[in-house]
Amino acid sequence: MTPTTATAAEPVPAPSKPPSPPGLNDRITRALVGAAVGDALGGPVEGWTPEQITERHGGRVTGIVGPWHGENWRTARPIAPYHKGDGHVTDDTLMTHALVRVYEKVRDHLDAYAVADHLVPDLLSPRWIPELEAEALPLQRIFLAEKWIVARLHYGHVDPREAGAGNIVNCGAAMYMAPVGLLNAGHPEAAYAEALEVAAPHQSSYGREAAGVFAAAVAAACRPGATPASVVDAVLALAKDGTRSAIEAVCEVGARHDDFEAALAPLRAAVEPFDTVGPDYRSPSLGARRPSRLHAIEELPVALGMLLVGGGDYRRTVLGSVNYGRDCDSIATMSGAIAGALGGEVPADWAQTVAEASRLDLEAPARTLAQVAREVFARDVERRRSHEEAFTALAGER
Repeated sequence: MTPTTATAAEPVPAPSKPPSPPGLNDRITRALVGAAVGDALGGPVEGWTPEQITERHGGRVTGIVGPWHGENWRTARPIAPYHKGDGHVTDDTLMTHALVRVYEKVRDHLDAYAVADHLVPDLLSPRWIPELEAEALPLQRIFLAEKWIVARLHYGHVDPREAGAGNIVNCGAAMYMAPVGLLNAGHPEAAYAEALEVAAPHQSSYGREAAGVFAAAVAAACRPGATPASVVDAVLALAKDGTRSAIEAVCEVGARHDDFEAALAPLRAAVEPFDTVGPDYRSPSLGARRPSRLHAIEELPVALGMLLVGGGDYRRTVLGSVNYGRDCDSIATMSGAIAGALGGEVPADWAQTVAEASRLDLEAPARTLAQVAREVFARDVERRRSHEEAFTALAGER
């Protein structure tokens, strides 16, 4: 018998490992960059309807666009004198970054007094304002609902815990609460409670409630294995009154769609009974922005609905939010932060354009907040252990 010649076995390729889920640093970076990019994309079409957006741009917005009124942005009402578009962030991002700077100074959980002691001085300190294309006080850019913080605390010396009462009720406090959720990453209950405290000098009623719920959504999105559905479940366990009802109604609709084009009108119809602004965004109804236990801001429920429609994908979620119109810079800020916290990747070209156009380092606040979050978590562990020891001694347990 002729012996056979042995041949070397073909090497078996090692199975490829799935990519590791993003850790704390990545989630914080994607959330804060994602919020800023969503803000910049939504800014130039804020206040318009989906139909008007399509007519103006010859179709849906698919990326960064220029000012609505072209070269006349300096004088065209109602936008003047702000350069909205071309990658410029708005007050949503300015306030978000300001809150990160407060965390950088305090390096612990925040309360209403931290807003008075640190946020107010920050709003009175000169910074580059992208929409004004100049260095100015942030106070000169933020709107009346945010100027309220400075008027009440700096000039009125009102108790910080009560200063939000009497302000118009809108999304002003909610729009910049992502840092609270990220500092409490994975702990939506703690994020909710802290955001309610931080928002106290700014808002009351459903505006303050939205701030707590948005922070909780960001914290819930940071949990390993989180999904858009699990984020919605987490916030529904915390939300109260009209805010909870609005989120339920909008997310029930959002769960039935996977294309934002088909979802635009149904999402608006679902949130309309809870929205006090009314059908004409630029001409609010007589009862607009007044305290109520039955109503909700429009922005947060729609952001969560778009998160479901987009399946958590950053691009789909944010573009849906932008093309919704109305207060779409804040809607895209919120949905972008949540999608980023889930691990959604922000398109690098969008992030680079926004950073360069706005003259901002979008990642620096994230590096700062990630470091502070680790410090605060370590301090929380020490405090919890001290409480456990004290309670065990009091209860007589060994």
